[in-house]
Amino acid sequence: MRRVLLAALLSTSALSALAQNSVVNLPDLVVTATRVPTLIEQIPAGVTVITRAMIEQRGYATLAEAMSAVPGAHMVQSGGPGGNASLFLRGTNSNHVLVLRDGVPITDPSDPGGAFNFGVDTLADIDRIEIVRGPMSALYGSGAIGGVVNLITSHGTGKPVQTVEIGFGWPRALRGSVGASGSEGMFDYRIGVATQSERGFDTTPQRESVYTGARNPYLANTGSLEFGVTPIEGTRAFVAVRARSAQFNIDELGFPGYDARRYTGNDDVFHGRVGVTSRFLDDRWETSLIVGQLVSNRRYYQPLEAADPNATSSDSRFRGQQTIVQWENKFAVPDWGMARDTAILFGYQHIASSSRADLSANFGGFPYQNSVRASGRQDAGHVGVQTTLANRLTLTADARQEQGSYGGGAFTWRTGGVVAVPEAWSRLKASIGTGFRAPSLFDLFGIDTSGYVGNRNLRPERSVGWEAGWAIDVPAFGRRDFVTLDVTYFENRIRDMIATVFNSSFTASTTQNVNRAKTRGTEIALTARPLSWVEASVAYTWTDARNQANNTRLLRRPIDQVSANMRLTPLPGLTIAPELVYTGSFQDFIIDDSGFQGGVGRAKPGVIFNLNVSYVITPTLTGFIEGRNIGGSRFEPTNGFQTPGARVLAGVRAKF
Repeated sequence: MRRVLLAALLSTSALSALAQNSVVNLPDLVVTATRVPTLIEQIPAGVTVITRAMIEQRGYATLAEAMSAVPGAHMVQSGGPGGNASLFLRGTNSNHVLVLRDGVPITDPSDPGGAFNFGVDTLADIDRIEIVRGPMSALYGSGAIGGVVNLITSHGTGKPVQTVEIGFGWPRALRGSVGASGSEGMFDYRIGVATQSERGFDTTPQRESVYTGARNPYLANTGSLEFGVTPIEGTRAFVAVRARSAQFNIDELGFPGYDARRYTGNDDVFHGRVGVTSRFLDDRWETSLIVGQLVSNRRYYQPLEAADPNATSSDSRFRGQQTIVQWENKFAVPDWGMARDTAILFGYQHIASSSRADLSANFGGFPYQNSVRASGRQDAGHVGVQTTLANRLTLTADARQEQGSYGGGAFTWRTGGVVAVPEAWSRLKASIGTGFRAPSLFDLFGIDTSGYVGNRNLRPERSVGWEAGWAIDVPAFGRRDFVTLDVTYFENRIRDMIATVFNSSFTASTTQNVNRAKTRGTEIALTARPLSWVEASVAYTWTDARNQANNTRLLRRPIDQVSANMRLTPLPGLTIAPELVYTGSFQDFIIDDSGFQGGVGRAKPGVIFNLNVSYVITPTLTGFIEGRNIGGSRFEPTNGFQTPGARVLAGVRAKF
């Protein structure tokens, strides 16, 4: 409680300079939180929306960068682009975040832990990102214990528009993209290609004696296409494809540490979707049917290097495939009595997944192998309702039954409400719900040469989470929202967590449902708009995440986090956007200065400062300069992996 009061006082003292209840300007409507386009003030959950304008103004080039300043979220990246990056939402595990692209799950089923890697993807074709915190399995199914991240693209509308971006940076970097979109008669289209490359940095910490300065380059190429046709009013059919190929070098911890020079990764993924959306009954009933396909192919290769004291070599290959069928319906109920904007939802989802993965390694003459050859399916049905009573109280309720050929089934639910108190310029919100995560295919069917055998009798991990919050918009100087303060308390209890368990002689192991965890915390966000050309933000998150068996803190969950942003437009066309992200100390596996692991301990806090400037040269041409980590912070988000050093990229964007 003292931390909460202290944060509130600090936020109030910074009123004249810092603001906003998230890292960005929030649009009026959000889709991901309820599947119904809803005013953000009426959503009983923590929501952050990162628009295309914010991506450009803040200089976000990768998904990991965009997520780094989201309240309640902690991005843990092992190195630079290409290195594994995990997102911890409200203290839950990294595989408790479900990632969607246009509402369709895109997590690679061949990942051993069932987590999404935020460290590879770029953002050239992303129109906006919606992040919803809290248990969302009642809407989206397995994996949505901590929340959902939805990467949203747009389809072409209106007259044809072409976009071009080119930028060059230091140390040697290139970013470029070309796109076109529009509609003509019954047809619409969107097409784009993008490339991003950089020389990179050595992310082995400079404090370690094994540091050599060997850089980790990164190259990603992306292409996307969507084509739609509207043969009759109210019905649109479409096909959309996206392909991304990335190549990069990475660093890995050893025993002792070794700064590898030739450890490389390749990460290729294909997403395809076909679907049709129709509206009937005077647009009251909207139905959509989508079939999606994901194919991933990843390889990590580490050749034997003569200077490596561990004499390590490895070759890992992961091949995942996922087919998804989604049928979604929304029915708008006519207003009656006090009820307004009532919608009834129902739908069905089928997911068929397969994994073909192999790891072959040699550690100082000791060979090791693991593999999985498995497939499975999940089928689910869901129903929900949303309504607003007396123009004050917005209520939502959702339920979902899911059954899988592996890991069993789960029933999840969520309900919440937001009440407006305009007399006090306030809103009160509360919600409670359940979540679950099905075991990964490796959890169930994986094997290795050290005695590990997957457990086909695993149950899903399950959770119960709730939150309550208060928001106030203080009017002043003719502005309805001169100041906005938003305070939310959250709590999650997770049981049947999956962990590897060894026998007494450590000659065999398997996975079992053995762990329980509790996470709780407070998100405090302040918005101030003191002048027409100044908008600033600060968000503070306090998190307490513990293993309930021994009351120890969970690893890589900082107790304190602060993110702050400003958007200054002192001259017409000129935008200055500084960003600061502070990460407090956290528990982690500690790597000493000689590269040896020293057990669990407290990792040091760190600060990253970014500064981006853009100027509208002509109505169709904008110049920009982006500076990342311009202070050269050596913060280690994962102990043993240092934040990439100072980077600057300058270029132009054209839209015509």
